[in-house]
Amino acid sequence: MPEFYASAIQNTESALCDELRELGFRSVRLNRGGIPFRGEWSEGWRACLESRIAQRILVVMGRNPVSDADQLYEAAREIPWTDYLTSQQTLSVNCVAVGSALRHSGFVALRVKDAIVDQVRDLEGERPSIDREDPDVRVFVYLANNKATFYLDMSGQPLHLRGYREKSGDAPLRENLAAAILRMSGWDQKTPLIDPMCGSGTLAIEAAQWAARLAPGLSRDRFGFERWNNFDEDMMQSLRQLRGELRAAATGQKPSIVARDNDGEVLDIAKANSRIAGVQLSFKNQSILDLQSDGPARTLVTNPPYGKRLSSDDEFLGKMGAVIRRLHGWRVAILSGSSNIERAIKIPPVNSIPLVNGDLDCQLLIYQID
Repeated sequence: MPEFYASAIQNTESALCDELRELGFRSVRLNRGGIPFRGEWSEGWRACLESRIAQRILVVMGRNPVSDADQLYEAAREIPWTDYLTSQQTLSVNCVAVGSALRHSGFVALRVKDAIVDQVRDLEGERPSIDREDPDVRVFVYLANNKATFYLDMSGQPLHLRGYREKSGDAPLRENLAAAILRMSGWDQKTPLIDPMCGSGTLAIEAAQWAARLAPGLSRDRFGFERWNNFDEDMMQSLRQLRGELRAAATGQKPSIVARDNDGEVLDIAKANSRIAGVQLSFKNQSILDLQSDGPARTLVTNPPYGKRLSSDDEFLGKMGAVIRRLHGWRVAILSGSSNIERAIKIPPVNSIPLVNGDLDCQLLIYQID
């Protein structure tokens, strides 16, 4: 069976591993940088459709020891790329090289590209074109300790591009990072959830889709593997059937999910995005400073303004911290890009997980308010 690899945002590997196991994938094991698993080719398709946390789904094409450029070229030539690529299609090759004799990732990618296009030219008499922006076939090479692993990228565009977010606020949160944050927060998909600083609504929308078992990839028009040379009519029909099964499996479960923001314009963006995503949320134009703890305990998950992109003054953070401390019995998860946020809350988190949001180093602060 093919071996697949689901790449992960740094420090979300455990969440992705748990997700893939819950989704029923086989031979799933925890690994730094991403999660390997095995299955039929259709399992790779399903991972593209169902994973909320993965960045990309790759399939392993080969592994070879390489210590020089000639060995690299020959190793790449041994792989049957012409099963997936013709001279009429486009190609890109990317590489990460660490701890190896061949240290320049650009050179490694170039030699692998040469091997692939030479193989196609020998068969067809023509070479495929290179397209770095939107290729039909994406190849990735990981060279570590003089061992090269060759992958085909099944995803095409990154999986966080769900297709529902036509607009966003000033500091958008990637959809797959939002999904990881929700899982790491400890939310059980049943407890009422609120995001009091929702921005364009990504956390709330991801929560609603997760609770409803609505596969995130169903809104995607096409994945990378659908552009491969071997993707025939029978495969297309099987993929249609898989999509239909996943739509039928959606439960429509609707826990109370509230999205609030004090910016009416950005709240309108969140409403539009939720409609495209096919989920129903409760929206309210209100500041977090007006949040009350009346009623049953809830889970609060939010990405407040911070850092280079958005700024928050100390007075606001102090008031926000006071509000959070009054949420007795609540579970609170805050993606913090500033140490001022943790200081303002004034109580120790039960967990703190380092994450990267775009180009910003953050901490996911998780609290259980007594």
